[in-house]
Amino acid sequence: MPDRVDALLRDLTGEDRGARRAAAPLLADLGAPVVERLLPLCADGASRYSPAESVLHRIGEAALLPLREVRRRGPGRLRRTALRLLVDLGGAECLAEADRRAVERLVRIRLAEEGDVRLPSDAGRWLAFPADRFDDAVAALDLHGLTPATVAMGVAAATAAENSREFRDAQGATATAYRVFITPEFENWQHEGPGRMWRLVWGDSFVDELDGFTLADRLSRRCGEAHFYGIDPYHSAENWYVSREGRGVRGYSTYADPPFFGDPLPFEAGEDEDSEGTVHASTAAFLLSVEPGPMSAHGTRGHGWLATTRPEVPLDRFRGALPV
Repeated sequence: MPDRVDALLRDLTGEDRGARRAAAPLLADLGAPVVERLLPLCADGASRYSPAESVLHRIGEAALLPLREVRRRGPGRLRRTALRLLVDLGGAECLAEADRRAVERLVRIRLAEEGDVRLPSDAGRWLAFPADRFDDAVAALDLHGLTPATVAMGVAAATAAENSREFRDAQGATATAYRVFITPEFENWQHEGPGRMWRLVWGDSFVDELDGFTLADRLSRRCGEAHFYGIDPYHSAENWYVSREGRGVRGYSTYADPPFFGDPLPFEAGEDEDSEGTVHASTAAFLLSVEPGPMSAHGTRGHGWLATTRPEVPLDRFRGALPV
């Protein structure tokens, strides 16, 4: 057995692509006993998509117990990697209580230090609502288990890590829970008085599967006004949509026919006279609410929140280690 594992590990880390591909499933079939041998190949600084990490993902739940043992007993140089992989493979619910407390303490420290932040600006989809209607927004979107989160943590949770999970509800039917991030309050320098501070909502699966336009209408019924924005450079597509009191009043979608609907809003008055209105989601966001990108600490208030859409699936059940 040791000789076979040594040979497979050599193949897994060698230059021969065919040998690497052949070794991966064979190592995965060996299960828990090879986890500690794979860990040094996944150490921080190595690629997050290394062949060794791929094998651990194939092993799946069977890897959790040996990873917990490394957290408890060491070796020390692998404990940090084991922590990350525990969350990647099983979610934060797999962590020991001491590790949970340590992570929560780190988040509190990072929140106190959080300064300038960056939101994805070259692609993505998001919602916006007036910051003073936070409680209404939480109710409108039926969010649960709100937990403080840094912007880096929240954006990764809602866009890069697992942000939807299927489960069986009380009636035994298949249902889906989504992980959602609500940003801190950001200032819109174009506005004076009410409407100056906005929060954004990120959650790729949430927005895609429940429809950003519909979600904006839900938000605006409770918040008075809400927006949906989408930028898809791969398909050269842009969307922006303004909903007030539960009804869309103006919007643009690249591939809709016609692309505009509703009467032009005051912010569009400066557009070229040959244009029907604003076609860029980032421009609409900049003038109506908040344009993602670099966000100054000077124009930011409070902190962000992670939430789940179903109380049956708490946040610690979503997989994926997050930057803090």
